[in-house]
Amino acid sequence: MDRKQFLLSLTALPLTGMAMKLNDLATLGAQFHRSERMPVLFLGHGSPMNAIEENEFVAGFRTIGSTLPRPQAILVVSAHWETRGTLVTAMEHPRTIHDFGGFPQALFDVQYPAPGSPALAEEVKRTITGTPVGLDHGWGLDHGAWSVVKHLYPNADVPVIQMSIDRTITPEKHYALGKELAALREKGVLIIGSGNMVHNLGLVAWDRLNEVHAFDWAQDASDRMKRAITTGDHKPLIEFHKQGPAFDLAINSSEHFLPLLYALALQGKDERTVLFNDKALAGSLTMTSVLITKA
Repeated sequence: MDRKQFLLSLTALPLTGMAMKLNDLATLGAQFHRSERMPVLFLGHGSPMNAIEENEFVAGFRTIGSTLPRPQAILVVSAHWETRGTLVTAMEHPRTIHDFGGFPQALFDVQYPAPGSPALAEEVKRTITGTPVGLDHGWGLDHGAWSVVKHLYPNADVPVIQMSIDRTITPEKHYALGKELAALREKGVLIIGSGNMVHNLGLVAWDRLNEVHAFDWAQDASDRMKRAITTGDHKPLIEFHKQGPAFDLAINSSEHFLPLLYALALQGKDERTVLFNDKALAGSLTMTSVLITKA
C-alpha cells in the first residue's frame, strides 16, 4: 500500500465505524418492532417461597399470566436491586440469584434460565434521556424477578432483563423515569414492577406468617393506596412520605414500594387498573397486585 492509499484508508475509518453503529442501531430497532401496547404489572411478590409453593397468590399470578399477550421481552424493576445510578442487565444469559437465606434447599435448587436481551438493554439506554443508564453484566435475575415471572412464563422462553432502583433519587424522579419507559410498551415489552405496597418486616407477626391478617395501620395504608390507584390520583403515592403515620409504618423503607411508582407512571389516560391478590399477610405485608390494561 502506497502513502496515498494509506491516508485514504485512515480517513475512511471513522465513516466505517459510524456505518457499523448505524447498522447496529437498525438491527436493534428491528428486534423490537411496533406492536399493540402491552399491559403493565405491579406484582406483590411476598416471600421467596411463593416460587415453589402452591397457594392463592401463585394461582393469581398464573391466572393473570394466562390473559397477557405474549411479549417479545420483559423488563422487571425489582425491589431487590438497589444501586447508585440506574443500571440495566445486558448479559445474554442472566444467572438465577438466590438472594435470601434460611429457606429450604428446594428453593435454592430453583433455576429460571430465561435468556437475557442485550438488545433490549440498549433500547432502554436509548429510550431514557432524563438520566444516564449503565449496562450491567454482573447481576442477573433476583428473586423479585424470577420468583414471580416463573409463574407467568414457566417455560423460561421469554427474554428478561432488570432495571435497578437508584437509591439516590427522589420518588418524583422514579415516577418520571417510569414514564420514560412508555415507548417500550409499544415494542412488545412487558414491564413489571415487583415489590410490596405494605412491607414492614420488622413488625411481621411471625406466629401468623401465612394468615390473612392486617394490623389497623396496615389496613388503613392499604385502603388509601388502593383508592389512589383506582382513582388515578398518583400524587399521594408519589408523596408517600407526607401521608402520615400509617404510611410511615407501611413504607418504613422505600425499595419495595418504588416499583409500584414505575408501573403507575406508565398508565395511559385510556387505561384502567385491576387489583388482584388483594390480601394482607402476617399483619404488616400486603400481596396486592395491579394490572394496567386498556379500558
